[in-house]
Amino acid sequence: MGETPDQLTQDIEQTRGRLGDHLDELQDKVSPTAIAGRQKDAAKSRIMGVRDKAMGTARSAGDSTPSASEAADSARQQVAGAPIAAGVVAFGLGMLAAALVPASRAEQKTATQVKDAVQEHAQPLMDDAKQAAGEAAEHLKGSAAESVQQVKDSASDSAQQVKDSASDSAQQVKDSGPTPTR
Repeated sequence: MGETPDQLTQDIEQTRGRLGDHLDELQDKVSPTAIAGRQKDAAKSRIMGVRDKAMGTARSAGDSTPSASEAADSARQQVAGAPIAAGVVAFGLGMLAAALVPASRAEQKTATQVKDAVQEHAQPLMDDAKQAAGEAAEHLKGSAAESVQQVKDSASDSAQQVKDSASDSAQQVKDSGPTPTR
């Protein structure tokens, strides 16, 4: 623990630097562009190796690119050991294809039928909900009217009691007569 604040700050900065380097390496490993580039380079290298063996020629920078069937075979070999990567790639391609292809007439017709069926089945539920809300409102309206009447009656009774009490007090003062003065 005998580290000074300056040493701790320096250690933190070094750790941040290493962490940044590790994150950059990790991003390069999982970046789809980098993965595709590595696979392309590996496929090209394998094809060049096969070609060199078959033709006995030296490799050069201007060699032709592989045919589509060779590239597909190479891609299959690349993902053969990585089923998750193959699944992710296939899923991505499927999503891309689905986004690019417009809905067919059969899909549009089915979607319309589903929409109509949902509306047909939802309408009775909506009607029931409206009826229940109306009944609840009527019940609350009646309860509210009763409560208002009770408050009015209570206020009227209280006012009458105050009036009667005031009259009784006034009568008692009158009955006691004037107080004798000395």
